[in-house]
Amino acid sequence: GVTLILILGAHEMGHYLMTRKWGVSATLPYFIPAPPPFIAGTFGAFIKMRSPIPNRRVLLEIGAAGPIAGFVVCIPALIIGLAKSKEIIIEPNFYGLSYGSSIALSFLTKMVLGLGVSPEKLVLHPIAFSGWIGLFITALNLLPIGQLDGGHIIYALFEKNYQIISKITFIILIPLGYFSWQGWFIWAAIVAVFGFRHPPLIDETIPLTSQDKKIGLISIAIFVVTFIPAPIIILR
Repeated sequence: GVTLILILGAHEMGHYLMTRKWGVSATLPYFIPAPPPFIAGTFGAFIKMRSPIPNRRVLLEIGAAGPIAGFVVCIPALIIGLAKSKEIIIEPNFYGLSYGSSIALSFLTKMVLGLGVSPEKLVLHPIAFSGWIGLFITALNLLPIGQLDGGHIIYALFEKNYQIISKITFIILIPLGYFSWQGWFIWAAIVAVFGFRHPPLIDETIPLTSQDKKIGLISIAIFVVTFIPAPIIILR
């Protein structure tokens, strides 16, 4: 639970510290309380923006700071947790559920436990499980849609193509929901309700610097390596 709080807190503090850098008014991170069955007793965390975003540079840096900070905390958590996790032997008639893997999780599993170990066949230590949730939340936040962090980043990087990228992502969620995980239908429904529009900036003309573009590309790379097409897998 503590590990997940640290990951979520790092994510939101990344956003908050970047708002301070740029003089954008925002609240400190809020943790949404949840009843005891939920891990760490929280549904997540957020900060509330109190003033509009001035330009694309600020939008990108605030949007990217959270996922990058959360990802940085996830990596050592997974390395420590995977070292404490145990591999299980899947019997021929075994039936059960497992957690899906991402590029980052597969790489770290092989690095920590050896090339022959598959993340799907591990009993994750609570620290590793918190890291898994952290990666999953990072990927969800980086979906290039609407008010998600990924939506902010894509709007800043590719303003003219933002609508196209968002709608293609929405369309992809439908077959993902059918073939991989039905939870993608819920995300598609949320997108359909809240729409694809992005709030305008005070000044849309200020261009990104080369450093900003690198930050954007790093964020896209983090999305690629953390995305889990099938978070829940049925083992048979």
